[in-house]
Amino acid sequence: MRGLRRRLTAMPEASGVEIMLMNEPLASGSLTSASLLALLQLASPALPVGAYSYSEGLEMLVEQGAIATAAELQTWLATELTQGAIQLEAAIAHRAQQAAQRHQWSQLSAWNHWLSATRETSELRQQSWQMGQSLLKLLVALDADCSEPAAQLGTPCNYAIAYGLAAAHWQWPAAVALLAYLQSWAANLTTAGVKLVPLGQTAGQQILLALAAPLQAAAQAAIARPDTQLDSCSWGTSLASLAHARQYSRLFRS
Repeated sequence: MRGLRRRLTAMPEASGVEIMLMNEPLASGSLTSASLLALLQLASPALPVGAYSYSEGLEMLVEQGAIATAAELQTWLATELTQGAIQLEAAIAHRAQQAAQRHQWSQLSAWNHWLSATRETSELRQQSWQMGQSLLKLLVALDADCSEPAAQLGTPCNYAIAYGLAAAHWQWPAAVALLAYLQSWAANLTTAGVKLVPLGQTAGQQILLALAAPLQAAAQAAIARPDTQLDSCSWGTSLASLAHARQYSRLFRS
């Protein structure tokens, strides 16, 4: 065990996080190995909240021929990270984490209503609500201490809000929590693109790796963004989502 621990702690830090065994604090921030494992579980694309069933308009874009190659898919995702609704969601997830840490339930509820109002189509709103309610239900099942804030939120609950609650409960550093949130989003849509274009699995992994810099930049921007700059340029996704609602043959719910 001592040898194993020496090997782990001797590894170089990744994004300011040094992995430790058992439940000891990390060298940077308050992330423990237990909270790291919770992060890996709850930010996983395999989490049973229904994320796999949504493409956020990507299915319509592929049918229209707007996205037909791996390069075009990568460009679309990178643009969304800098200008689209996902960077706005990340900023709200950060505010939700802060409100939950301070037990400011009325503020948490206010951000939930605010985010619902920014959903530009019914499909995107239903996606956020369905995934949020699923995650909220899962959090309560995993830890009864999540019951009180879940009850304060009520229904519907947006996914970014429920994720912020999880980040506060398991005490994830904000930068790490947001990076995981955004990477999970990118992984889900990359998987959707692999199915729809179609692309090979290797191409999908290459896209995810190439998105490392935009993902890091989006996470940092979400933390630094003031309330007066909570906006996005997501009309492309919105138009694709509107058209997707009338798409004849569909694999995805958005």
